[in-house]
Amino acid sequence: MHGFPLVGVSVGLVERGEAVLGVVLAPFLDQIYRGARGLGAEARGPSGSAEPLRVSERDPEEAVVGTGFPFRREGRIPRYLDMFGRCLERFEDLRRPGAASLDLAWVAAGVFDGFFELGLAQWDVAAGSALILEAGGRVSDWNGGVHYLSGNILAGPPQVHAELVRLAGEASRPVL
Repeated sequence: MHGFPLVGVSVGLVERGEAVLGVVLAPFLDQIYRGARGLGAEARGPSGSAEPLRVSERDPEEAVVGTGFPFRREGRIPRYLDMFGRCLERFEDLRRPGAASLDLAWVAAGVFDGFFELGLAQWDVAAGSALILEAGGRVSDWNGGVHYLSGNILAGPPQVHAELVRLAGEASRPVL
């Protein structure tokens, strides 16, 4: 869009409500991320060599968390902005590249330390979620439950994911 080269093309397989296989291609970066339940996950870059995917081990205070804006449904904006503010206070930084499938692949690769968004489509989150799960991370909905394919998603390594779940719980309540 507008010549911005950070786009992701993704294909995911969902079985019984769980993402079990994912492939995310970043065509303008010449990168591909792929993984399947029980088989591991890897990234291949321009050199063609494969590197195993592993979520980061950074502490939440040092975490860089990706996000996207819920631009399709204005009713989600107040809750999102509350979460955004809480995350800015808790983590090192927030980033918004704009390609959720690629953002999730970057969580699996340890580039980002977490991700949150509201209102994505299943096809936006299925592939990246499979990669994160296989790379040792956690994925949930904003209540900490298993319904992340609803598009209301929190993802990251266990310690950052736990903080995202806590902050999302606080963001659903009025701010005092």
